[in-house]
Amino acid sequence: MVDTSIIINGQVIKQVEAGSLENMEIIIPMAVLDELQSQAAQKKEQGFVGLEEIKKLQEISSKHGLKIKFEGNRPSVDDVRLSGRGRIDAIIQDVAKQNNAILHTSDYTQSLVAQAIGIDVCYQKPEHVKEELEFLRFFDSKTMSVHLKEGIPPFAKRGKPGLFELIKLEEKVLTRDYLHNIATQILERSKITDSGSIEISKAGALVIQYEDYRIVITQPPFSNGYEITIEHPIVKLTLAEYGISEKLMSRFSERAEGILISGPPGSGKSTLASSLANFYYKTGKIVKTFESPRDLQVDLGITQYTRLEGSFENTADILLLVRPDYTIFDEVRRREDFGIFSDLRLAGVGMVGVVHANSPLDAIQRFIGKIELGMIPNVLDTVVFVKEGKIAQVYQLELKVKVPTGMAEQDLARPVIEVRNFEDHNLEHEIYTFGEENVIVPISKKSSKFGIEQLAEQQVKEAFKKFDPMAEVEILSENSVKVKVDKQVIPSIIGRGGSNINNLEKMLKVNIDIVEKEIKEEKSANYELPFTFSESKTATILSVSREYAGMHADVYVNEKYVITSRIGRKGQIKIPKRSDASKRLMKLASSQEDIGIFLKDF
Repeated sequence: MVDTSIIINGQVIKQVEAGSLENMEIIIPMAVLDELQSQAAQKKEQGFVGLEEIKKLQEISSKHGLKIKFEGNRPSVDDVRLSGRGRIDAIIQDVAKQNNAILHTSDYTQSLVAQAIGIDVCYQKPEHVKEELEFLRFFDSKTMSVHLKEGIPPFAKRGKPGLFELIKLEEKVLTRDYLHNIATQILERSKITDSGSIEISKAGALVIQYEDYRIVITQPPFSNGYEITIEHPIVKLTLAEYGISEKLMSRFSERAEGILISGPPGSGKSTLASSLANFYYKTGKIVKTFESPRDLQVDLGITQYTRLEGSFENTADILLLVRPDYTIFDEVRRREDFGIFSDLRLAGVGMVGVVHANSPLDAIQRFIGKIELGMIPNVLDTVVFVKEGKIAQVYQLELKVKVPTGMAEQDLARPVIEVRNFEDHNLEHEIYTFGEENVIVPISKKSSKFGIEQLAEQQVKEAFKKFDPMAEVEILSENSVKVKVDKQVIPSIIGRGGSNINNLEKMLKVNIDIVEKEIKEEKSANYELPFTFSESKTATILSVSREYAGMHADVYVNEKYVITSRIGRKGQIKIPKRSDASKRLMKLASSQEDIGIFLKDF
């Protein structure tokens, strides 16, 4: 009698073909068949592999004088639910005992239990196959990843992090059968060697870590076709090879214990994380990793953990018992991951996190809202941004109680997170609470407006944009602003009986002083734009060359100013027909020759 393990790894077929199993009856428990069918129905590759092995066994049975027999009852719903606790294995053992059969298995635990209850067992240890895996022929020393999908030729990324190109490996179009054979070969090898492990197995998706290859197999309904993506690290660096400054090396060695490595996909984040892990290990630290899948290239003395019973929370409970000095968290993605990272850091564990982000500021932003704002500097003290395999930017975070930059009144002091450039210690951003929102405010050396003033100005400009796109805002005090607009839009802003301006003051919660903007009559003919005039149902359209898209222009009629507007991406200035500007334009202009458009951005 055979169980699931020995069917999937192909040992039964090998014994039959070798002649060691001939002229006998082979019993396959119905529980085995149902388990494989269930796995196949969930698009799990091992289910298909097992069913194909049974099919092949049926085909060669007559040639070797074998009789295939299915025995036992089908598992109940409760049996399937408890399969992870050995219920299916127990059913298989019962079938062996009832038929007085010899149980052939490659599952060591199964063999021990069967022997303990008096069943004759033939334990077949998984064999190490020397045959080279098919996908390896697509790799060379410069190949970062191989992309195989049915219906198209094979492609590969070759180069190095940040500097790679996608190339076609051959003209042959891949078939589903060919890809399925590759997947079966990978799955069988991973099951019979210590260098392979199944990291994720879900309906339509399978992730296998084989040696230092990360293999992702997807199929319908999860993906629109059968696809295999295989990634392979081509660079393994020491921390010294990054050419980092003595100051940064000193920080890594002595002070940094909340490190966040950020960067876009393929930039070399995990390579740097591996280098840091090996660096800490070689300095006599106990280092562990959190990974799913486990694909970091680290020294043997570093233990790599994955999700325990599907959750990193369970892993964290175990981690605290083994008392690591540093933990590498690759990658921090889910909301629960940010919480676990923070909890471990606050518990005193040195943490190195890896996160996808387009800038170091984006990486910090991902923690905002997931943990309390004031706790962020206690969790993160060093943010490293990696680009094209190199350390491009390093920030350090500090929490201070102060008046945000640009504010004058001392009663506005609040907790502020300072984000400083690590190398020159220049303040580049401030993070604090503004109203009910957490905001990140850039600190520019060239700007005379900072902090609350800058945010307030932008908010007021947005409110007046529909009246005058070029409105000028001057902050007079904490609750008072002056807005300079074109003369002809002032009545629209004020509204009947002051209704509009009152509503704006309530919305912005400031006193607003509306004044007429000085109009410069100087116009250079060198910047007068040729245009065409047209109308739509809702707007008057002035079309200029598309090369001016995104710039601003003044519209005049008979030397009288009408409006300043932004030129759209199609080279059009659209003035709504219901607007005062459109009415003024149509009233003053008797022909297109009366209209002039003058470029402001020069």
